[in-house]
Amino acid sequence: MNVLSTFRKTVLRGAVPALALLLAACAGQPLPPAYVADNDRPAASAPAPSVPAGQATVAFEPFTGAPGNIADALSRQIGNEARNQNLNVVRRVGAPATYRINGYLSASGSQSATTLFYVFDVVDSSGNRLHRILGQESAPGSSGDPWAGIDDDALNRAARRSVSELAAWIRR
Repeated sequence: MNVLSTFRKTVLRGAVPALALLLAACAGQPLPPAYVADNDRPAASAPAPSVPAGQATVAFEPFTGAPGNIADALSRQIGNEARNQNLNVVRRVGAPATYRINGYLSASGSQSATTLFYVFDVVDSSGNRLHRILGQESAPGSSGDPWAGIDDDALNRAARRSVSELAAWIRR
């Protein structure tokens, strides 16, 4: 057996298990984008600063991962829910706020069901993650683009749950 033949067999022995792992990772249940932030620190919930809950302000940064129409609709619903929860939301881009919220969205689906995954990282003025909100909402299915299956009901549930958790964290 020559060196080239031995090399091919060695490469194939390593490539087959690697390919199997790659295919296995692509199958199964869709997972939320839990590791989308470039901040590798654990998702621990840090204590809120000593700002009284009524004086804390929050600013939602533009969402990552969703088409504009979905991001805009979710932003509106989050704004409505924040008003219902008496949260002070700063609406001007770049305005100072006690907390900034970085949102990451993803959708996965089939003809029978679509799932919206969302991650909201609450960060302080230095960019340190203080709290993470994770969730997923089901919606009707769609063929082709999973974002087409995300309806107003799913966005409303995501907004309501996210803002409720944010408000509870701020007021604790």
